[in-house]
Amino acid sequence: MIPFLRLAPASFIPPPRRRAASGRRAGHVQAGVLLIGTPETVAQMEAQLAATPAPPAVIGWLAPAGMPARSGAARSPHLGTIDDLPAAAARFRPRLALVSFPATMRAAAVRTTELLRAAGITERTVTPIGDLLAPTGINSILAARVEEPAARGDGGAVMAAPPAIDLARLIGRAPYSIDRAAVGATLAGKRILITGAGGSIGSELARLCAGFAPAQINLMERGENALFEIDRQIARRFPAVPRRAVLHDVADAAGTRRLVGELRPHAVFHAAAHKHVPLMEDHPAHALTNNLFGTKAIAEAAAEFEAERFVMISTDKAVNPTSVMGATKRLAEMYVSWLASRPSTRTRMSMVRFGNVLGSACSVLTIWSSQLAEGGPLTVTDPRMTRYFMTIHEAATLVLQSAALPEERRGRAGVYVLDMGEPVRILDLARRFAAAHGLLARAPGDAPAGEPGATIEIAFSGARPGEKIHEELAYADELLRPTAHPGVRAWAGEGVEPLGDDRARAMIAELDALRTSVEPEAVIAAIRRHVPEMRPAPAVETCRPQRTNVR
Repeated sequence: MIPFLRLAPASFIPPPRRRAASGRRAGHVQAGVLLIGTPETVAQMEAQLAATPAPPAVIGWLAPAGMPARSGAARSPHLGTIDDLPAAAARFRPRLALVSFPATMRAAAVRTTELLRAAGITERTVTPIGDLLAPTGINSILAARVEEPAARGDGGAVMAAPPAIDLARLIGRAPYSIDRAAVGATLAGKRILITGAGGSIGSELARLCAGFAPAQINLMERGENALFEIDRQIARRFPAVPRRAVLHDVADAAGTRRLVGELRPHAVFHAAAHKHVPLMEDHPAHALTNNLFGTKAIAEAAAEFEAERFVMISTDKAVNPTSVMGATKRLAEMYVSWLASRPSTRTRMSMVRFGNVLGSACSVLTIWSSQLAEGGPLTVTDPRMTRYFMTIHEAATLVLQSAALPEERRGRAGVYVLDMGEPVRILDLARRFAAAHGLLARAPGDAPAGEPGATIEIAFSGARPGEKIHEELAYADELLRPTAHPGVRAWAGEGVEPLGDDRARAMIAELDALRTSVEPEAVIAAIRRHVPEMRPAPAVETCRPQRTNVR
């Protein structure tokens, strides 16, 4: 049976209770559901809602800009176009919007998502029946649904996962929401600085922060094109928010100190980092410079100029690391913990750990999207490999949520671990990805398909240098306890034991001397001396995938 209405399984939102008209305030309608799409797709959603046992109240519907409402299609009140969404949100206060656009109307879908996020309205995407039934248009639909990459000065690309895919269903759990009151109390009227603002997490943090009416938002990024793009987005979506685009490499300590002294941020979100595990195995000095010394520079500047909050974005790969990337992030955690323990540090410092982010630059979904468009195969490193996953939006949301948690103890860096549910087997994720596109995925060793249909092959490529089979979010001797927000947990007890002053200075002196080293082995050996729990990566088994077309 074709799932006509595919809604992300987010936290349950009960339908609004009907009450007498006398109980409503003049000029306002009780909170309900807003429908957004073409006249045809809205009519489809109306029919599907009517077939549910307890349909929610529908406020009305909005059409794409420039598209007139055709008589006889949608039956709900026509409220205008998506450009009228802010006015409709202010008047009717909907809590949920159902959005359904054909795959070819990508621009309208992106614009709608931007406006809904700015209005704080939860969005659920409904795939039109025509797209679900398209027998041969898989590649063209995929191409239309992948957001155009924004070129980055550092050679990367920011590409969103196809929005037709229900990312929560791929992950297998419902995403957490944000406590807007708590976060708003932390960010409203404050000066905010985001490093790595052009990256996947940094740019989402910027968009979220701008929605909480900060006094100023400062976007620090070393990639020229990435900085231009996020600055353009903030200017268009939040024209009333003062902002400054800062083209700067955070690892330049002197420049970082000067800029923080000028900007005087209340809150610093440090998202700049090198993240690609195999690449950092070959360039350990670069990983050291960016991940450790970039963190050192911005954390010291935040402390010197007494920012209220400093939040470092870390990774599950920092736990019992097997890679240079993970070990350098662990070193950064150790340094931030030491800095927070200094009597002179008044800034509240914390670290947030989470795993892989679906839809981020060069992540598995963007790679599979390209492979699917080329006819396959979908590559999976190892059939046993598992990872923790979050969407970009959920990860950034919970980072802000952690910053709004009440401070529990001075002199310690809070360490927060985002609740990512159970780890997901990459092979299972690949099968779900294929199924979301109407394909049956076949891995080596699978039994022949029992029924006809389009299939795509999965090829095992072998674990890459530095990769673990299974990631961890905390050390075995660390106890995690709940916080005031269900999506964020914290280390119980002592957390990261701060380095002594002598050890911290010795560590920095030794590693600083190796930042220009051309001998990767010497750099890695020094890292291991300071991260003794760093373990050898599993032996790499490489197999070359063969080209197999979709059948």
